[in-house]
Amino acid sequence: MNKKKIYSDYKEKIITLKKYNKLYYNDNNPQVSDDQYDTLKKNILALEDKYTFLKSKDSPSTVVGFKPSKNFKKIPHRIPMLSLGNAFGENDLINFEKKILNFLSKDKSYELLYSAEPKIDGISASLNYKNGSFKQGLSRGDGKEGEDITANLATINDIPKKINFGDFPEEIDIRGEVFIQNSDFENLKDKFANPRNAASGSLRQKNPEDTKKIPLKFIAYTFGYEKGLKVTNQFNFLKQLDKWGFKTNSLNKSIKGIKNLIINYNDVEKKRADLDFDIDGIVYKINEFSLQKRLGNVANAPRWAIAHKFSSNKAISKIIDIDIQIGRTGALTPVAKIKPINIGGVLVSNATLHNEDEINRKDIRIGDTVTVERAGDVIPHILSVDLKKRSKKSSRFIFPSNCPSCGSKTIKEFNKITKKIDAVRRCSSEGYNCDKISIEKLKHFVSKEAFNIDGFGKKIVEGFWNLKLLKFPQDIFKLDYKKIEKLEGWGKLSVQNLKYSINQKKNISLERLIYSLGIRHIGLENAKLLSKHFISFSKFKSLSKQTDYEEMLNIDGIGETQVNSIKSFFSNETNLSVLNELEKVLVVKNAIQNSNDGLLKNKTFLVTGKLNGISRAEVKSLIEENSGKTVSSVSKKLNYLIIGDKPTKKKVDNAKQLKVNIIEQAEFLKMLNKTS
Repeated sequence: MNKKKIYSDYKEKIITLKKYNKLYYNDNNPQVSDDQYDTLKKNILALEDKYTFLKSKDSPSTVVGFKPSKNFKKIPHRIPMLSLGNAFGENDLINFEKKILNFLSKDKSYELLYSAEPKIDGISASLNYKNGSFKQGLSRGDGKEGEDITANLATINDIPKKINFGDFPEEIDIRGEVFIQNSDFENLKDKFANPRNAASGSLRQKNPEDTKKIPLKFIAYTFGYEKGLKVTNQFNFLKQLDKWGFKTNSLNKSIKGIKNLIINYNDVEKKRADLDFDIDGIVYKINEFSLQKRLGNVANAPRWAIAHKFSSNKAISKIIDIDIQIGRTGALTPVAKIKPINIGGVLVSNATLHNEDEINRKDIRIGDTVTVERAGDVIPHILSVDLKKRSKKSSRFIFPSNCPSCGSKTIKEFNKITKKIDAVRRCSSEGYNCDKISIEKLKHFVSKEAFNIDGFGKKIVEGFWNLKLLKFPQDIFKLDYKKIEKLEGWGKLSVQNLKYSINQKKNISLERLIYSLGIRHIGLENAKLLSKHFISFSKFKSLSKQTDYEEMLNIDGIGETQVNSIKSFFSNETNLSVLNELEKVLVVKNAIQNSNDGLLKNKTFLVTGKLNGISRAEVKSLIEENSGKTVSSVSKKLNYLIIGDKPTKKKVDNAKQLKVNIIEQAEFLKMLNKTS
């Protein structure tokens, strides 16, 4: 790798980190997990360590947080608010201690005493006291200067306004964390993504009266500037804080030896589920202030402290309840309602239990203490149960033999392909006879790949269902707009927009209509195959004879499983009624027989980013109608990469490297003799 490429890669990482810092510290809107952020930070520091020519004023080795907002007055910290280095395992702690002993010229036998303090996931604040009175409060800001948020901090009951103790310093900056308890966050979760965002957003309100309404808490753990402090070590300082009227963490401990730090770490991690606030690790500080002073700082972090982070994708919680959710195909999916826990910066309150077999195999019960895993964008799931913490009164979870929604018998089907009983239990009700299935079918009907009605999402479906404004798909096209206009949150303009969006979708392709019906085993690709076979809606709707079903087996890509699902769909009277009603309100376009000699013959395409006024599904359809092909990844076989707004950088870079033609939406439409 040449010097220019190394610097380019480094600069790109710095720009990304700067963006993440702004989103986290300034906008209260983190877009990546703690793990992704920490990995990026580590990569930057590793590059700087390897290549001495790399330097940036925005490097994590010199910058803490993000520059203060313009909404508040900026005040310099007399002692900077430093960040902490991170440890992710025992080896990192061994290396941390080794560096300290080397710096102090001590041998391995020298025992260091640590203050081990759980790291609360909140907002750092510095409180200035003079002669026992609270005078000023600052946010962390960029570590060098913070925002003057005194009036907002003064609304927090945990922050003493006057301290009447003779041993309290003449002047001191008490530092700690502002946070919101998880139980209090329950009433705020519709407004904020997680408790940390709620605390940050509340602290930075312009009107302190608004901040006062939020149940903010404060835990103290260190100090900055001091004059007259008569304490010689960290653990005794924490005891003094408690005596002076500050809240401190009950899990704080003084510990000797790395092995004991690990034991305590594992013990605290298990207790996370019982805490009413989020912690994301444990901070270890050399206990003696004299040693802290000798060790000093390196760049923007102290040599004498480190944060031992908890696993970013696992956490321990308790199962409050097990809820059975019913999908559009009747599948019963068990979901664990857990005590909310922070996993990688995301507040998790639900975890999938997959199916009945999974519950039985792991013997998962209500009230269990469990390990929850969330990897990347994968839905959180239960990894294991801590049987030692199970109550003696606990009883096995019995999966319902009847549908919780309609009372129909639940069944497990025999899979002819695998020759096994299906793991998924289903409601035996057909069509729209089960309310829960009906709602999910309607959500599917308006989804992106189906009718894609702008402004008609899942929440609208649920709201209209509860108000009895719709029950069947055809009801969407017969809505009572005057009644909707009177509903809370709706107005004349929004109703007009909804009406326009619905009317726009009355013209629909046959393949999209077939897909929108939510027939089990019939995805978008199968819907395309069926539309090309039947050509018109009337032919598809009139399916009834045994010969018609047998004929479908000749369609390449349609098998016995799909045919049986279609057969089951057409054997239901309600489904047939829905088709007849839809025919009255829709204009269904006949399927276009793809030309083998179209404008895009022998050309392959891939779309990345958001396009303007056209969905990816529609682009794919246009490509196929014109004899072209779509692929799922960038390779030498790709001819054109179509880019929209915010394209995936990796795809664009790979395309450039492979010399693939990169075109915008307008260029693509030009290839079809169309205009955008």
